[in-house]
Amino acid sequence: MFQKIFKFIGEVKTELRKASWPWESDPKVRGFKKYKELIDSTVVVLIAVILLAAYVALWDLVHTQAVGFLGGLAK
Repeated sequence: MFQKIFKFIGEVKTELRKASWPWESDPKVRGFKKYKELIDSTVVVLIAVILLAAYVALWDLVHTQAVGFLGGLAK
């Protein structure tokens, strides 16, 4: 049982070494410059989430008003 766990952890470490990480691997680069790709990607995701939230909120408002209007016609 423990052999399988240790083998799995070893394989995970091997695969993680192959991964491309979103920060500069050059040890000479320091500060925010090291994380430029990570920061840029985070900003893109935040903008996308804000735009999607605005889109959903707008359509929610439109549908709420439409249902309210149609409900008022039924009275």
